[in-house]
Amino acid sequence: MDENQFGALFELGVEKRRATLGDEYVERSLSGADDFSLPFQKALTGVCWGFCWADPTLDAKTRSLMNLTMLAALGRTSEWELHCRGALRNGVSKEELRAAIHIIAAYCGFPAALSCMHSARKILKEAEEKKGG
Repeated sequence: MDENQFGALFELGVEKRRATLGDEYVERSLSGADDFSLPFQKALTGVCWGFCWADPTLDAKTRSLMNLTMLAALGRTSEWELHCRGALRNGVSKEELRAAIHIIAAYCGFPAALSCMHSARKILKEAEEKKGG
């Protein structure tokens, strides 16, 4: 892949990443990068978001649900919370989120699901407060 192709994936990745995680988070991640971490941020954005998330085969809602189950299986709690907020932004309903946590319980164990349930309740409460206020 040449520099132009990667640059296009990066730009597409920025767009997809912003749509899911929000402008503020992405801006903070990219502007906070230094000479040590910037190459990683560019690769993450180009590959994960530009190549994977921009593939039209799956919609963003399906990708979000897949991400939540994989992150739970890996025990990545902080990333799970970030992507839970993104899942809501991508149209995942409260009921779908609950169903995903049930699947997490069955395949990853109840301790993992309990952690996700606590996080989801906190995030849903935040979303309700933001909506109402």
